[in-house]
Amino acid sequence: MGAGAGAAARAGKTETVHGPFATTAEPIAVDDATLAAAVADADLPALLPALAYATGDLSLLCDELRPNPLLVALGQNPLSDEQADGIRALACEALARFRDGGSTPAGPPSTEALLCILEHTVGEEGMDAYLPLLVEELGGIGESDPRAPSWRLSEESPGRQLRAAVIGAGMSGLLAAHRLLQAGIDTVVFEKSQGVGGTWRDNTYPGCRVDNPNHAYSYSFAQRHDWPSHYSTQPSLLAYFEQFADHFGLRPHLRLGQEVTALEWRESEAVWLVTTQRADGATEVSAFEVVVSAVGQLNQPSFPDIEGMDDFAGPSYHSARWDHGVALGGRTVAVIGTGASALQFIPEVAGKAERVLVYQRTAPWLAPTPDYHEPVAPGLQWLYRHLPGYSALSRFAMFWRLGDHALEMVRVDRDWLAAAGEGEPTSVSALNDFARQMLTAYLAEQFAGRPELLQHVVPSYPVGAKRIVRDDGIWAATLLRENVELVTEPIERLTPAGVVTRDGRERPVDVVVYGTGFRASEFLVPMKVTGRDGVDLQERWGGDARAYLGVAVPGFPNLFCLYGPNTNIVVNGSIVYFSECGVRYVLGCLRMLAGGARSIEVRPETHDEFNRRVDEQNRQMAWGVSGVNSWYKNRWGRITQNWPFTLLEYWQATFEPDPGDFVLS
Repeated sequence: MGAGAGAAARAGKTETVHGPFATTAEPIAVDDATLAAAVADADLPALLPALAYATGDLSLLCDELRPNPLLVALGQNPLSDEQADGIRALACEALARFRDGGSTPAGPPSTEALLCILEHTVGEEGMDAYLPLLVEELGGIGESDPRAPSWRLSEESPGRQLRAAVIGAGMSGLLAAHRLLQAGIDTVVFEKSQGVGGTWRDNTYPGCRVDNPNHAYSYSFAQRHDWPSHYSTQPSLLAYFEQFADHFGLRPHLRLGQEVTALEWRESEAVWLVTTQRADGATEVSAFEVVVSAVGQLNQPSFPDIEGMDDFAGPSYHSARWDHGVALGGRTVAVIGTGASALQFIPEVAGKAERVLVYQRTAPWLAPTPDYHEPVAPGLQWLYRHLPGYSALSRFAMFWRLGDHALEMVRVDRDWLAAAGEGEPTSVSALNDFARQMLTAYLAEQFAGRPELLQHVVPSYPVGAKRIVRDDGIWAATLLRENVELVTEPIERLTPAGVVTRDGRERPVDVVVYGTGFRASEFLVPMKVTGRDGVDLQERWGGDARAYLGVAVPGFPNLFCLYGPNTNIVVNGSIVYFSECGVRYVLGCLRMLAGGARSIEVRPETHDEFNRRVDEQNRQMAWGVSGVNSWYKNRWGRITQNWPFTLLEYWQATFEPDPGDFVLS
């Protein structure tokens, strides 16, 4: 990598603010007291590394002030109080010197210096492999966006026409459209709704928010420094994607209110025939050389198979289709499910309804997150705006903390399992068991004095086998309310007036809300996709969806998926990161296509070998060995959602397509 790393990561480049997306470090012009107030609000692990990056003073990177990597892996505060005080004292002095020197960033750091900065940020040694990724993060601002396509169709193949249809105007679809247009490809985005935002437009249930920190759940090249909360609410995220569409000129390319119902590959013309339908039933067929599916995994609500659901006489609906016209005040509400969405809306419902019955099949593990509902402190926002590199390094610290470092916690130790004996494991390694002990202790503290509840809220399966849910104490506070009852007896049936559990007891209810997740395994549903030789994609998959890198499927040329099979993340990262990697890979494939071929198609042997490795590795993870019910598995029990490798490995695999993996014709 050599000097190129430092050059690409130059701290002193000119930065600007474009519309709502901040890409700059503004000059510092405040007194010492204001600096101290800002430092008091700082996210500390990245603070000294950012100052070393901005000033070139590596002496700030004291070994005794590094974060504890074990506590990072467990999602705990990685710094002691003494370390925090030391960091703040050094930071105030360094910021004052930086201000007094005219807020002029140092020159580009050497590769060795950048590695020191990286390793201090995460508290780990041996981070060399991650340097190129950090370089991209540090360079991903303004016009220098390193993830933008480095080619344009008009230059690669003058006179060549490539028309692309993007399906879905959510997070992945907007990103794909932006990159395709940057490459000079004529692009249309079909969206069944009347606006952009995807899941952040569809899910309007009370309390809806993201469970990834804002800097991680946003595009690397379109960061904001003014997020109001650490974990953004649905309205904030919807506004972000709407502003993205406006700022990058995507509106003219949107075809809202048009649902794609069918795709058919026309071999003779090497085009996809895309059938769309409007709300009034009118259909239209258009031809495109390229189709990018960005429909996501979490867009089709899943309902449980419970007898009598249609017999219930009161209002009932899924959380993803929240009926805001149903008043809950003075009513008894039954909530079925205790997954991620349910734990967000149940506290809101409990504050309105007269009584709430929470029907739980499987208890979730809770990740203690004290700032989950907290606003971003003004001083932290100030540091993001004024300290060069701080935003990017904070984002990388989040990437590491939530990503590759945490992955070790859910990796299976076969010797550990063997020692545990037969039966369903409660942990899969010593580290996983330690995490179990810590999270169990958190629950015990939250439900102190209520042993009858505690026994029902501590999961029996390994940490990471199901989605871990963030919590700042609100879940215990909700279940401890006098108007809330946790019901763990299995549901037998619904009646016109209530819910009957297996013990024969019927509890009268007025409203039923299903917090039962999505049909995640049914990729590209309900579209009918017909590929080469008339092969139906759903019949080909047979309920067991697979794709190469989650992107390409043999027999379906010029068709690419985002958030496709096995690109979901569990403890490791943000889906926005995966989409950015996937979109770059798609653009790399299209560059090969622009070289003169009519179609590009992944080789079956490449696809099959990749999926063999994915299946093998998923069997080495907590979610692969546990028998607990989860949306990670399809009806055959295979893990069709999760990426079992590191985030770095996905970045490396999608950096540039290997021509040998494809057939060009």
